[in-house]
Amino acid sequence: MKRILQLFVTRWLSRTPFGLVVLGIGWWIMRKKRRNQEVTRADLREPGRKQGSPYAWHGPSSTNRR
Repeated sequence: MKRILQLFVTRWLSRTPFGLVVLGIGWWIMRKKRRNQEVTRADLREPGRKQGSPYAWHGPSSTNRR
């Protein structure tokens, strides 16, 4: 539902030059926000790092496999 609403709003705004400016500013702000989120996610994810929650399921144990 959210994507359909975004599509209609985008099509409505793209009809006028002022709407195109608004869409461009929104695109630029979201681009910056997503780039910052990727940087913070990359810092959190390290190879071999385990999940911090003691209640999380970590999968079957591989100690008795051959």
